[in-house]
Amino acid sequence: MKAIRYLLFLALLTAVGAGGAVWWWLQQPLQLKGASAEFSVEPGTPVRAIAQGWVTAGVDTSPTLLYFWFRFSGEAHKIRAGNFEIDALATPRSLLRKMVSGDETLAVVRLIDGWTFKQFRSALAQAPGLKATITHLSDAQVMQSLGETAQSPEGLFYPDTYAYTKGTKDVAVLLRAHRAMKRRVDQAWGARDANIPLRSPSELLILASIVEKETGAPVERGKVAAVFVNRLRLGMPLQTDPTVIYGLGDAFDGNLRKRDLLTDTPYNTYTRKGLPPTPIAMPGKASLMAAAQPESIKALYFVARGDGTSVFSDTLPQHNRAVNQYQRSR
Repeated sequence: MKAIRYLLFLALLTAVGAGGAVWWWLQQPLQLKGASAEFSVEPGTPVRAIAQGWVTAGVDTSPTLLYFWFRFSGEAHKIRAGNFEIDALATPRSLLRKMVSGDETLAVVRLIDGWTFKQFRSALAQAPGLKATITHLSDAQVMQSLGETAQSPEGLFYPDTYAYTKGTKDVAVLLRAHRAMKRRVDQAWGARDANIPLRSPSELLILASIVEKETGAPVERGKVAAVFVNRLRLGMPLQTDPTVIYGLGDAFDGNLRKRDLLTDTPYNTYTRKGLPPTPIAMPGKASLMAAAQPESIKALYFVARGDGTSVFSDTLPQHNRAVNQYQRSR
């Protein structure tokens, strides 16, 4: 049937003395009004409207000629919805092939390890071509749209680079990131050290978020996780600044003060023992695995050297000496 339609198309054009010219036209690059042309085919768009849409988008040719090519090729019914882009090398043949194969133009949004959900939402709002549907929703409403209730969204989305076609809804990317985090957490939980004092995948995710925010040098993630695991075992407060900063929210001005460490909030790990109630950021795979499989060391303390690495100490006197050396310049 396809061959018959194609032959009819050529026969029709030959009948008006244009067969050779059109055969040549099918092989030649389309003339564009710019460096490229981009057009979104919506579901159910008529073939004639698709042809006209490409001309409007910058393809400098006859929309009727495009229409007849699409129609009599026998492939028109296979054209897929999506966002398509062609460059100056595209021919009528390759244009149709692109739409039939669904070779869409993709955009990407990158979600960074250690970001909060607030930063995640901001990135989605600014992502090019992503259809905004959650802008005016509260965090709780966003979670409801994903089928989750009574959950804070913090930490529940996997940081990665997500590709999407233009016109995709932001909630679709959210759902992919949410499912990806569930898979990663389940994988880490399944591979966990049986001796870690964590009772659930949720607790592992919370610890991993702290490791993500506290680690300066990637190679030290396992040691940082070990310090917090050792403290949990002994019932010591975690005493980690990132949780305090998270608890301060918009009140944090970039300078953590002593009064902040003494002000009790659910996230103040100086005034409260154990893990905070939720993650404080989106941890990546390395931090999830570090929380699941911390290094086997006895350290209970660590202090930054100032070069991105830390000094780990087993006892408080050792830690105080390291603080004096690297933090107090003594």
